[in-house]
Amino acid sequence: MLVSRLRAAAGALFPPKGEEKKSVLEAECHAQDKRNSSVRHDHAVRRLTLIVNPVAGGGRPARALPQVQAELRAFGIEQRFEYTKSLAHARELAVQAGAAGEVAVAFGGDGLIGAVAGALKHTEAVVGILPGGRGNDLCRVLGIPLKPVAACAVLASGVERALDLGEAGGQTFAGIASCGLDSVVNRIANETTAVRGSPVYGLALLRALPRWQAAGFEVTIDGGEPRRFTGYSVAAANSHQFGGGMRLAPDASLTDGLLDVVIIEDMSKLRYLRLAPTVFSGRHVRYPEVGVLRGREVRIEASRPFTLYADGEAIAELPVTVRVLPGTVRMLVPA
Repeated sequence: MLVSRLRAAAGALFPPKGEEKKSVLEAECHAQDKRNSSVRHDHAVRRLTLIVNPVAGGGRPARALPQVQAELRAFGIEQRFEYTKSLAHARELAVQAGAAGEVAVAFGGDGLIGAVAGALKHTEAVVGILPGGRGNDLCRVLGIPLKPVAACAVLASGVERALDLGEAGGQTFAGIASCGLDSVVNRIANETTAVRGSPVYGLALLRALPRWQAAGFEVTIDGGEPRRFTGYSVAAANSHQFGGGMRLAPDASLTDGLLDVVIIEDMSKLRYLRLAPTVFSGRHVRYPEVGVLRGREVRIEASRPFTLYADGEAIAELPVTVRVLPGTVRMLVPA
């Protein structure tokens, strides 16, 4: 019965058509005065280093690179590119670009963005983004076009904005770090090669859910009283979106210096499946099994081993402390 329900609900777990076309630039990025010190207008011609993950998104960045370079040349932008061999290599390339006074442009998935941004945290170096992954959630949140060539306009005329990062296990991330059922889903998604794009996360959930057994979690916010519960997952959100359009933490902000901690407590698998599609609109937080806490730091422990994943990458093992790094990286966003 559960398997048939899972198959029947598969279509509901993917982002609604047209979702990628919506402008979802965070409200504060529009509302705050452009004269705020966190925003810098730089009209000088920028020099770029494109840090390209050639295998991200099924090879999308490598295929799009010639068109991207042509578009940047049309804007009169001096640029070069380097293919990454690993996230560690990407960090090295980012440091080199920053030292040379170049914008370090992460051309790949959200994991690459987190690595490049983390390498340049607490510096005056600037990070740019070109979408090339499966989910491209940070681009969605910031209002950066989801097609690489179109996103070149932001590299040419965008403004620099100080954004928060998350950190866990010595690794930085830009979006959301999560564990529990999410650990299993991320592992399956990363092992899947037959499906491209954001639908891979929905399919991974359908594979993971039948065998899932609830786990015990303990969550401690800013050293306060621990909250213990049995359930599905814990997520520490620096941004409000992950998994190719899922608004897991609808009120999370990249500029407030806080993490939104989303906990999903135990419920039947059929109820979980019915609630799952509501994450694309953020309505899931209205249900009693879903709680949202907020703080600068969260300690996460569990009754069995889990890997903490952030932006699609494995970054730490539980128990783990996740913290926010306020305004720690300068990133190009739409003007």
